Amino acid sequence: MTKPLLLIDVDGPLNPYAAKAWRRPEGYATHRMSPTGWTGAKPLRVWLNPDHGDELLALADAYDLVWATTWKGEANDWIGPPLGLPELPYVDWPRMHGKAPRGTFWKTQYVLEYAAGRPFAWVDDDITSYDHEYVERHHLAAALLLRVDERIGLTRPDFDALADWAAAL
Repeated sequence: MTKPLLLIDVDGPLNPYAAKAWRRPEGYATHRMSPTGWTGAKPLRVWLNPDHGDELLALADAYDLVWATTWKGEANDWIGPPLGLPELPYVDWPRMHGKAPRGTFWKTQYVLEYAAGRPFAWVDDDITSYDHEYVERHHLAAALLLRVDERIGLTRPDFDALADWAAAL
């Protein structure tokens, strides 16, 4: 049987960018990055928790890991190495921040296209009830949409939920 996909957003789940700027979240290290498209005068501040790499690698036994982030393939250059992750495939969004069906997040329609009928779990900080409804109506396979608080990032209960969901398939 084919493993389900684990679609991973960066900003929010792995980089709790909305945490208080003067207080790095516990367990996270500060990284300065200048990905393509970054136009800030200083490199972008990114907080990453090195334990998340181990957690994601442990889930790789149950999932095919995929970047589902606006970082696209650059997640392999900037995010994967500090987390100890191998190069991962990524969703190459046909259009970013564009029009989306009835209140859904712009990524949702493309996530379903990428999944192409496969079961998937998706972690992102922009998932809403509209996205859940859209996936239920348009995706026949199992799907877990896990909204992550962009002030906190992925937590132990999130990793447990992902492992439990995959085990129950």
